[in-house]
Amino acid sequence: MPNVDLILGADPSRRRSIRTEPTQRRSTQRLDALLDAAAEIVDESGFERLTTQMVAERAGASIGTVYRYFPDRVAVLYALRERSVRRFRERIADDLVDIDLANWWHLMDVAIDACAAMYRDEPGFSVVHAARRETPEDDIEPELAHRLARLIEAEFGGDDLDLAELRFRLGVSIELGDALISRAFERDEAGDDRYLAEAKRLVHDYLAEHLGAARSASTAA
Repeated sequence: MPNVDLILGADPSRRRSIRTEPTQRRSTQRLDALLDAAAEIVDESGFERLTTQMVAERAGASIGTVYRYFPDRVAVLYALRERSVRRFRERIADDLVDIDLANWWHLMDVAIDACAAMYRDEPGFSVVHAARRETPEDDIEPELAHRLARLIEAEFGGDDLDLAELRFRLGVSIELGDALISRAFERDEAGDDRYLAEAKRLVHDYLAEHLGAARSASTAA
């Protein structure tokens, strides 16, 4: 089983989006209810129209309860995005548990399928595009590119593996895949199959071109 702990874990540069971190189960449930309400509003009306008053009304809570956790609507959106990203990583980790990775391209397949599944199953997941991607303090590539690169290094790496180049290529492939997956779900609530297939093909071909080992590995699989 791959070392899924390399996919999980808190971002080292994570900023606080929640004013008061819940310490009791009841508080955690209340916070989740607020974010669930925000997710429903995002799916119905778009994140641009969301307000704290709308969140309070949808959750059946007072506006004071919302402000206990969030100073404004931007903080609500950021917290919802943060939760969606965390759940996306957990989905990748769960999908990897029972898989024997034959090659590192297989990992990219799992990540793309997990992203599509989140659009289908996770309310408000489109909010992941509402802000700039998180990046480590010492690099411009997305945090997910770093996590995937560390897993590839652990499972398939050798002395000749250039991690900086791998992170760069993974960062580009994430942008390619995300754009097409997002478009697939704009065209069809269930995800346009042709766009999803093209996301996999283009990401594969891009990585195979620039990281040649991917071509022979995926061909042999």
